[in-house]
Amino acid sequence: MAFLYPRYRADSVTDLTAERLARLGIRALLLDVDCTLKRYTRPLPEREVLDWLDSMRREGIFLCLLSNGKGPRIAETAKKLDLPYIALALKPLPRGCRRALAEHNLKSGQTAMVGDQLLADIVAGNLAGLTTVLVTPIHPEEEHLYTRIKRPFEKLFLLFRKAPKITAVDSE
Repeated sequence: MAFLYPRYRADSVTDLTAERLARLGIRALLLDVDCTLKRYTRPLPEREVLDWLDSMRREGIFLCLLSNGKGPRIAETAKKLDLPYIALALKPLPRGCRRALAEHNLKSGQTAMVGDQLLADIVAGNLAGLTTVLVTPIHPEEEHLYTRIKRPFEKLFLLFRKAPKITAVDSE
């Protein structure tokens, strides 16, 4: 059952600093899009997340979008953010994660999957052998009914195992 649990938790992607990632040996992030970087209905993330993406790039962290979303919508977001992407990733299957690793010559031990859904992002990352970071969804309202249905089950799973929390000001 370990594949169900994140290695780390964070309130937001912006809590992940290049220094903290370096201490964890992470050099690349596969990033879920909806409710992780931006609201589903918005074309771009908020300014704080855009600034965070820029700082990660400046610090040499490789970034790739990894979404179950349809190709054209995710391609448009990726183009606006100037990031590579994998759409229709079929999470919770690890296929999309493995494809990103192969296409970008990434090492699983140096890559983290970051997302807001335990039963999609975290399971996919764990099955692909990546470090996983579960972030709090950006907005409590979800566009898709199936995501709203999964949330109570995810909360129940998380009651049984606490993951270390990454914060913007980290004491490690």
